[in-house]
Amino acid sequence: MIKKSTPVLCAERIEPLVGFFEALGFGRTVEVPHGENLGFAILDKDGVEVMAQSYASIEEDDAKLAGAIRGAPSILFIEVESIDKASAQVASYELVMPRRDTFYGATEITVKTPGGHFVTLAEFKEGVQA
Repeated sequence: MIKKSTPVLCAERIEPLVGFFEALGFGRTVEVPHGENLGFAILDKDGVEVMAQSYASIEEDDAKLAGAIRGAPSILFIEVESIDKASAQVASYELVMPRRDTFYGATEITVKTPGGHFVTLAEFKEGVQA
């Protein structure tokens, strides 16, 4: 039984990554410093949770794991109420997939976050669910 799934996105410095999610309306629920920077953070918006962790923080916990995951991008899919509003909120970030309508009933874009991860934001037509 799966009770919950939360992506953990890693980056050299997570402050810019946290800023990306804050632009989408996420709020910080947990912050753990690591030296002079953030090492780990949990962000939440309407029950959707995302974690961010610095490579340095992971290295301190488990050097082998840190070496294995360094530089591996991830793709996060987020369903939004309004693609227009979400697009405006992330307009300052690199657009890697322009707005498109999909065969599965979504209008979506994909942006690249600080840290090199990709986030697809999708609005579904009335009556269609992800």
